Amino acid sequence: MQEGRQDISDEALVAQVCDGSSQAFACLVDRHGLRFRAIALRTCKDAALAEEMVQESFVKLWTRPSAFNADKARFTTWFHRVVVNRCLDELRKKKPEALPEGYDAVDERPDAQADMESESGKAVLMAALNRLSERQKSALSLSYLDGYSNLEAAEIMDLNLKAYESLLVRARAKMREELKAEKADLLSVYA
Repeated sequence: MQEGRQDISDEALVAQVCDGSSQAFACLVDRHGLRFRAIALRTCKDAALAEEMVQESFVKLWTRPSAFNADKARFTTWFHRVVVNRCLDELRKKKPEALPEGYDAVDERPDAQADMESESGKAVLMAALNRLSERQKSALSLSYLDGYSNLEAAEIMDLNLKAYESLLVRARAKMREELKAEKADLLSVYA
């Protein structure tokens, strides 16, 4: 405790704090710090939070000592209300709810960049496909885009299986030729 201040009343010390006396403030902290930490701990049930609430209350006393009115209450009564109210305000704050199980799981969906690259690659493929003859485009579309077997695709195009497979070979060769110019773009998209 500060020398020569132990016989001064709390109210007189607060008056000195109003005049900017850091020694009077330190005396109040020494005199009442432990008591108000215990009060805050009973209210908060958390030692770290209680310590923080008492510190904030003392900061309020230091920055706004004129908030205390000695005509209305004793210092300890007023400061008790300040500490408890600060604790209750903190406890009333909405606490974050626990996140549901798996909330922070990694999102496996492609990101916007991957979507754009994929769309760019599809655009290149579709442009090359559109440069083929209608029969070649139909053959590739039936086999690779629509997922038909060669036999089913041949029936749809009203061709025998050998003729369809020959058309598909020519269509793939033409597509490969069309894509040579686009190869660098496709490799960067699908790499």
